[in-house]
Amino acid sequence: MAGVWSRDGAVSEQIEASISDELARLKARKQPQGESLTHCAECEEEIPLARREAIPGVKLCIDCASDRQAQATPRGGINRRGSKDSQLK
Repeated sequence: MAGVWSRDGAVSEQIEASISDELARLKARKQPQGESLTHCAECEEEIPLARREAIPGVKLCIDCASDRQAQATPRGGINRRGSKDSQLK
């Protein structure tokens, strides 16, 4: 297996680029807006005032939001290295 030389700081630049990409993706996500509901849209439990003030436009209680987030499919990572081993996973 052949070794590859890279310039100083290349690994740090890759890490910083990955972090920047992820932050940009998170900022681009649509955030709730508008009037918060007083009761959860799924289970009809009351949404605490502190949550409604912290997240404008919130529609779900903490339990329902946690359940929905747990059901979300995780997205795949970005293969910046390009090695065969990392592509086979």
